Amino acid sequence: MGGFFILEVGRRIKQKRLDKRLTLQELADKSGVSKGLVSQIENGRTIPSLPVMLGIIQSLEIEVSEFFQGLSLLEPTILVNRRKDYTPFEKEDAKGFMYSRMMMRNLPASTIDFALLELTPDSHREEVTTDAYEFIYVIKGQTEYRVNGQTLILEEGDSLFFDGRLLHVPKNKTDESCLLLVLYFFDQNS
Repeated sequence: MGGFFILEVGRRIKQKRLDKRLTLQELADKSGVSKGLVSQIENGRTIPSLPVMLGIIQSLEIEVSEFFQGLSLLEPTILVNRRKDYTPFEKEDAKGFMYSRMMMRNLPASTIDFALLELTPDSHREEVTTDAYEFIYVIKGQTEYRVNGQTLILEEGDSLFFDGRLLHVPKNKTDESCLLLVLYFFDQNS
């Protein structure tokens, strides 16, 4: 399944949940799955099994045909994503890290995930790893980026590329928000 399809399924689940004024926990309880799994599905970070997907759709009290209406497995050849349509998402154990997914595309042998990351002055997260190469571009502000034990100061216009399997974390040490463009390159062959 393509990244576009997965993201659209997640976006539709989230929209229907919000339309019905359900919390993540309430939908998870009704569906018989964990809150974390529902969150990962809504944010396009995991692919639900067919029984899980159907259980969630049923818990939202909508017809399967209505849910999938107009959704194609084929990705459009031209994608325009408006700022108002960027999908906010969070990562676990992160305070002040406000991501907005701009676009995700599957390519032959890889997936590229484009995101904006705003680091607020009070942001905090422990060092993490990802299963992707990462490209970071500082749009606004300044960040202290720790990668594999090294501390790098990045300012507006600076960029960084690294193997996300190395421990890393950006930190905002200023009184202003910092805005980063983050591109994740996932290798589907590994």
